[in-house]
Amino acid sequence: MKIKLLEPIGVPAETIEEYARKLTEMGHEFEWFDTVATDPKELAVRSAGSDIVMIANHPYPESVILSDQDLKMISVAFTGIDHVAAEACREKGIMICNAAGYSNQTVAELVIGLAVSGLRNIRKADIQLRKGGTSAGIGGREICGRTVGIIGLGRIGLMTAKLFLAFGARVIAYGRSRSEEAEKMGITYCSLEEVLAESDIVSLHLPLNGETRGFLNADRIALMKRDAVFINCARGPIVDNQALADALNEGRLGYACIDVYDMEPPLPEDYPLLSAKNTLLTPHQAFISEESMLRRAEIVFENVFAWLEGKPQNVCKI
Repeated sequence: MKIKLLEPIGVPAETIEEYARKLTEMGHEFEWFDTVATDPKELAVRSAGSDIVMIANHPYPESVILSDQDLKMISVAFTGIDHVAAEACREKGIMICNAAGYSNQTVAELVIGLAVSGLRNIRKADIQLRKGGTSAGIGGREICGRTVGIIGLGRIGLMTAKLFLAFGARVIAYGRSRSEEAEKMGITYCSLEEVLAESDIVSLHLPLNGETRGFLNADRIALMKRDAVFINCARGPIVDNQALADALNEGRLGYACIDVYDMEPPLPEDYPLLSAKNTLLTPHQAFISEESMLRRAEIVFENVFAWLEGKPQNVCKI
């Protein structure tokens, strides 16, 4: 089999070479690239002749998938697969396996960090001190005793809920299915409208698909408390970010901590959230830590080994 890693996955070369040795010892060909290719033509050249390709979070379009007549499996070093042309894979019988679970802890910890920053005015305090100011007017609020609403109680949402519970928060959640573990933890399931209206902190953890694109629109944003903190470390297009910016600028929402957007950073200068009031913006970093990158590499290669052994794992429904 010809196996290619088409882009970096955030780990040292030595880590890749260790996995590469195992594959070559098994009699397979392995090639890897240490730069990102976003041009479909370049991606097609890199992919040519591959039985298995490994990618991260950059688009893998239909034209590339159709150009590789040998392609049988894609191992995605990411949780979401909305950047892969799944319809083309389905038509060609190509299996997609993801790296679900690698970033659960990492994303949840950033959510907590953003919540603390939003409630305690950490960004404002840093700026104020550097300008010669004091702590006047920036004390903020605690997480303890506040109501946190989790929208989407999958593995990352559940991990996030656990951390908020450890801070002493009351956690309510909206999700399509109920988790026995969540109920044992004391999490209360509510309607979406109740979660939005009752929560002091709202953290979004839905996948991006046809049903969730534009899910949090202007009408739903309007249901949130005027002093609520909204956090999105899931997918940018789930939210109407122009409506979110309008709510912040008009004082209808307290604060927004955003890690994901309608596109990958860098963002254009006129992107609405860049000039919106009371925001803390990060450049899609929630999934990145030293630990999560190593876990991701392990999973994405193990997906390949499992497929080669006829026991595929982390198979995505497409």
